[in-house]
Amino acid sequence: MSVAFTREEDLEATAADLPDRPISPHANLVTPAGLAAIERELASARAAYSGAQAHGSIEADRTAMARATRDLRYWSARRANAQLVETTADGTVRFGGSVTIEREDGRTQTWAIVGEDEADPATGSVSHVSPLARALTGKRVGDEAVVAGQSVEVVAVD
Repeated sequence: MSVAFTREEDLEATAADLPDRPISPHANLVTPAGLAAIERELASARAAYSGAQAHGSIEADRTAMARATRDLRYWSARRANAQLVETTADGTVRFGGSVTIEREDGRTQTWAIVGEDEADPATGSVSHVSPLARALTGKRVGDEAVVAGQSVEVVAVD
């Protein structure tokens, strides 16, 4: 069958069949900034959902409605199970703090340990369930750990 004979509604129905965003099985620990980010995303998802409903009939733009519904479910679930963690500096690597490590080759890196939704390795933050965070949590300045098969030393904890 030629593409010219494909019904547009069939393409929309396929596009609207979006899978749910996966919800992590780990505890949803969040920093105050992470909780604020979840609330912003939830507000944005609510606005997108309302906008998709108000834009016209659901059949007119099934993809926008499906995307808005999926995001609303995801951010509602993440907000519902968010566990705000307020931390104080105690000299150990912990959730909500940052750690500077020195690698065997002399490079130093600083990482903030945050919730899964706020983690962004490109900007220096990693999830508390990442291998890096798990290897370093509980360590103090001077302690060593194995990260990605290499020995690292904790040189600063904030």
